[in-house]
Amino acid sequence: MTLELSAGDQSMLDGEHGPAVAAAMKILVAFSNAVGARRLLDIAGAHIDGCLYHGQAGLDFVERLVEGGGRVHVPTTLNVGSFDLIHPGLVRMPPSQEAPARRLMKAHLELGCQATFTCAPYQTRFRPAFGEQIAWGESNAIVFANSVIGARTNRYGDFIDLCCAMTGRAPAWGLHLSDNRRGQILFELTGSFEPTDALFVGVGLIIGQASGDRIPVISGLPQPRDEDQLKALGAAAATTGAVALFHVVGITPEAKTLDEAFRGMAPEATIRICRADIDQALAELSSVPDGAPLTAVSLGTPHFSHDEWMRLLPMLREIAPGRGVPIYVNTGRATLKRLQDEGALAGMGALGLIPVADTCTYVTSIIERLDGVVMTNSGKWAHYAPGNIGVSVAFGDMEDCVRSAAAGHVVRSAP
Repeated sequence: MTLELSAGDQSMLDGEHGPAVAAAMKILVAFSNAVGARRLLDIAGAHIDGCLYHGQAGLDFVERLVEGGGRVHVPTTLNVGSFDLIHPGLVRMPPSQEAPARRLMKAHLELGCQATFTCAPYQTRFRPAFGEQIAWGESNAIVFANSVIGARTNRYGDFIDLCCAMTGRAPAWGLHLSDNRRGQILFELTGSFEPTDALFVGVGLIIGQASGDRIPVISGLPQPRDEDQLKALGAAAATTGAVALFHVVGITPEAKTLDEAFRGMAPEATIRICRADIDQALAELSSVPDGAPLTAVSLGTPHFSHDEWMRLLPMLREIAPGRGVPIYVNTGRATLKRLQDEGALAGMGALGLIPVADTCTYVTSIIERLDGVVMTNSGKWAHYAPGNIGVSVAFGDMEDCVRSAAAGHVVRSAP
């Protein structure tokens, strides 16, 4: 198939909008040809996953666009970086790493990107609308946008997401197209389940492992308390697998019925999920038993929403941990500012609370002690942290995490 370029596309490719846009369009055209797209489409926004410093190549790429006078063409948010610019004293990083990590974040701002530095752009004023075409990086953001909001994006990786932002265009391919959003594999929950946070994490872990490259449809899931539970489900599914879109019958916007989710076709396979399956998936997140000594708690992966903070803060006041076990909470800087404006965090430091912005505790050196157990309510954090920062992990719900911080060891009210 031959990629058809519009007159505007061709003018960008020919350098009429400057060398940075020409470079971005050249890469985007090559990528579009590789995936078999026949044309490009307009996007309403982008989310860039390249702010986390992994080496000089990523910085060189962005610097080239800056030197070419590049500016993003659409509203563009930024994912987490390697540094907490709000609380710089939290990050323990040698100067040789700190300088390029900071520069990478700043260089993206020079391209006109928004200083969001969050993995949850759907919690900002740049949240897309149903049906909007966007180009997002960051696995949890992608699956949330597609599934919970009904916006349309593929899984865009580093550099390609920025090329889309620079040109305002994306390949008309994959999940941008209606025909490719049909459910393919059915997951049926058998039995009665309460809508606990752990349930949504467990279901996400299972569908991620079992779906492969197919779009999962979930039936029998209880109505979630809020969208944060769907956020946790999607983040887990995108962690153990490559899920970019899921449908939940009667809950998500493109699955009012089972028939709508599958567009009138039969599922390619059906997998039943029982309580024992959920328990097993969650048990595999923990590498230590109840009672293990605790050195820290980490919450907010993906970044804590305002609603999650409103659940956490009363727990902290009631349980009053403050026993020397720090409770790190990753959150977006916009959410953090709202909390500060509300005075909601007053006195919380005495209870062990340490807010973290612009980054996440499993991708950079923030947690002070890595020689013990860190407890989390995040399936994503529990999956990645042992390999990324070398900690032992205990998984539990939010209240168990706070009670464990108070006790100084792992406490769980239920399996």
